[in-house]
Amino acid sequence: MTAKVSSRGVFGQGGLRVGLYARVSTHDQQTLPAQIADMREYAARRSWKIAMEIQDVGSGASVRPRREELMLAARRREIDVVLVWRLDRWGRSLADLVVSLQELTALGVDFASMRDALDLTTPAGRALAGMLGVFAEFERDLLRDRVKAGIAYARKCGKPHGRPATVAPRKPEIDALAKQGWSKRKIAKELNISRTSVRRHLALTG
Repeated sequence: MTAKVSSRGVFGQGGLRVGLYARVSTHDQQTLPAQIADMREYAARRSWKIAMEIQDVGSGASVRPRREELMLAARRREIDVVLVWRLDRWGRSLADLVVSLQELTALGVDFASMRDALDLTTPAGRALAGMLGVFAEFERDLLRDRVKAGIAYARKCGKPHGRPATVAPRKPEIDALAKQGWSKRKIAKELNISRTSVRRHLALTG
């Protein structure tokens, strides 16, 4: 649910305009009111004007369907600060968190997370955000290393890696195996091509 609580304010007159973002899983919706209440209280203590409230309910860690609404408001300069209850409610991963914070910074929009003591409206918070970029790069390096290690292990075990071979040079083999009564699934597995390609070829030649 989205609630627009006040009209666009003016910087320096009545405080910064803040957009609240609360998120829960589909199995934990009872904590949503508590998140909103905590953030409203935090905003009041900072004399921030609540310009927008986003309540997001998602079933997976990688899904943030309503977050884009808040990002659009930031791009339109309708808010000055994004406030979240905790970082994991906002970011899908460390890399995603850093990218979104970098965009907000470029837009001149600050960011604060209540439970993580991250507040980009302060010099200390901005310094911490810079360090997050280092950790995000570290995370990407680890992922690349794991992928490379997996590929190397697959090759060592004799398992094929990469895209299946194209069907064009394998058509004679497909025809020969089909005449022997092989199933499309078995042909595809034997020749390391997709079953769809085998089925399409046999349909055209049959």
